Amino acid sequence: MSEITPELASFIENVKQHQVVWGLQDETGEGWVVCDSSEYEHTDVMPLWSSEANAKVHCSEEWSDYQPVSITLVEFLEFWVSDLNDDGVLVGTDWLADHECLETDPIELAKSLVNVEEE
Repeated sequence: MSEITPELASFIENVKQHQVVWGLQDETGEGWVVCDSSEYEHTDVMPLWSSEANAKVHCSEEWSDYQPVSITLVEFLEFWVSDLNDDGVLVGTDWLADHECLETDPIELAKSLVNVEEE
C-alpha cells in the first residue's frame, strides 16, 4: 500500500476507535461475501466496513441472504489477516454501492491498523 487515501484513513480511524470490522455473513454462519476484484484478474476481494450501518446497506439483491457480522480487531489481526493473505484475498474497505472501492493487501492493512498512531 503505497499511500493512505482519505477513505482508507477514515476506515482505519473508525476501526481503531470501535475495535471492530464488519463483514457480511450468510444465514448459515459459514459463508462470507467475497467478490471478484475490479483491479486484478483471478483475485478475490472480501469487503469489510468500519460500521454496521455501512455494511447493512449492502444486504440486498444478490446479498439479501447475508447480514452484517462484527469481527473484533484483535480477531481480525490474529486470524483473518494471515488466512486472507494465504488465500490471496484482498480486503475491500468501506465499499459504497456502485463505486469502485479500494482493494488492499491484508498484511498492509494490518500494518496500518497497528501503526496508525505513528503516521
